[in-house]
Amino acid sequence: MTSTLRKLPRLNSPKLHTLSNGLTIIVEQMPVEAVNLSLWLNVGSSVESDAINGMAHFLEHMIFKGTERLASGEFERHIEERGAVTNAATSQDYTHYYINTAPQDFAKLAPLQIDVVLNASIPDEAFERERLVVLEEIKRSGDNPRRRTFRRAMETAFAELPYRRPVLGPESVISQLTAQQMRDFHATWYQPQSITAVAVGNLPEEELIETIVEGFTQVIQRQNSTVNSQQSTIIPEPAFTEIVRREFVDESLQQARLVMVWRVPGLNQLEQTYGLDVLAGILGHGRTSRLVQDLREERGLVTSISVSNMSNRLQGTFYISAKCAVEDLPAVEEAIAQHIRKLQTELVTEKEIARVRKRVANRFIFGNETPSDRAGLYGFYQSLVGDLEPAFNYPAHIQTQEAPDLLLAAHQYLCPEAYGVVVLKPS
Repeated sequence: MTSTLRKLPRLNSPKLHTLSNGLTIIVEQMPVEAVNLSLWLNVGSSVESDAINGMAHFLEHMIFKGTERLASGEFERHIEERGAVTNAATSQDYTHYYINTAPQDFAKLAPLQIDVVLNASIPDEAFERERLVVLEEIKRSGDNPRRRTFRRAMETAFAELPYRRPVLGPESVISQLTAQQMRDFHATWYQPQSITAVAVGNLPEEELIETIVEGFTQVIQRQNSTVNSQQSTIIPEPAFTEIVRREFVDESLQQARLVMVWRVPGLNQLEQTYGLDVLAGILGHGRTSRLVQDLREERGLVTSISVSNMSNRLQGTFYISAKCAVEDLPAVEEAIAQHIRKLQTELVTEKEIARVRKRVANRFIFGNETPSDRAGLYGFYQSLVGDLEPAFNYPAHIQTQEAPDLLLAAHQYLCPEAYGVVVLKPS
C-alpha cells in the first residue's frame, strides 16, 4: 500500500543554476517577508588530516574577522543595523553560513556575506585571540557528558574513517596550528566549485540569482582546483564481525550510559538509508515506539532511550543510546539485542509503519514553512548528495518501505551479535 502523499501539490519548486566557475546556485521565491541566503561548503572535519583536525571549525570562527573591504566586526554591524541575523555551523561533511534578512535589505547584505566567506583575510593577531576562544569551546565540550559519550561512541564506531574524530579537534592540535596553515586551507577549499549558494524568500528568482552572481564576481579569483580529490579514495569500513566493547568510568554521571552502534550505508548509498530510517522510528521515536514502550514505560529499565540512523556522506551509524542504573546495563543491552533479533525474524506491523510514515510526512511539511527551512533542505541535499530530488521525495521514499523491505534492511545491517558498544559508569 502506498500513500497519497505523492499526489499532493508539490511544496517545493526551486530553480538550480550552475555557473562556469562551478558555483551552484539554488533560488526559490516564497511569499514570506524574509530572505535566507545560505552558503554550503563541501568542507568539514572529514577532509582534514589528523595533523590539522579542527581546522574547518576554527576557520568558521575566523571567517568573521574581516576582509580587505570589511574590517573585523563591520559585517556584524551591517547585519544588526538592519535587524538581520547571521550564523554558521561546521560538521563532519560541510560548513554552512547563513543570513536571514528583510527582502529590501538582501541586495545590500548578501554580497557582504559572500565577501566575508570567500575573502577572509585571517590576520595573525585575530587568529591568536580566536585560538583561545576555540580552546575554551573544546574544554566546555569535554565537560559535557552527552558530548563525551558521543565522541567515545564515534571512536568505537570507526577505526579509520575521519568520523572517528571530533569536529572541534583536540586541544593539542589547535594549540599548534598557524595562521598561514589556515590561509592555505581556506584557499584550497573555499572555492566556487565547492559551494552551493541557496537563496529563498520573497524576491523574484531572477533578482536573487543576480545578487548572488554579482557578489561572487567580486570574489578574489584563485587558481587552486584540487578540491575534493582526497575523499574519492576513502572507502567505508566493513560491518562489525563481533561485539566490540569499551567501558569508561565517568565521575560526573549520576546514571550509566549505554550506546550501541552499527556501521550502515551513508548518503553515498542513499537508497539503502530509507529502510534504516524507518527502523529507527519503529524502535525509538515516540512513546509508542518499541524500545521506549518496553524498556522505559513497561519495565522501567531505562530513564531514556533514543535511536538515530545518522547518515554521513561516506558511511552512517545506526545509534541506540540509553540511560539506566549500572546494575541494569546487562539487561538493557540484551533487551535491545532481542528487539534487533525480532526485526530480523518477524515482519513489523502495518500500524507501526503507518505511524512512522505519518510522522515523516508531517515533519516534512512543518520543515518547509520558512525560507531558512527550505534553504537548509536544499543546501544539505545538493552539497552532500549532489541532487535536489531526494530533498522533495524523502516522504515518498519512506512511503515505499514495506515490511519485507524492513526485514531485509535489519538482516543486512543490524546484527544482534556484532556491534560496537560503549558503556560509561558513574564512579
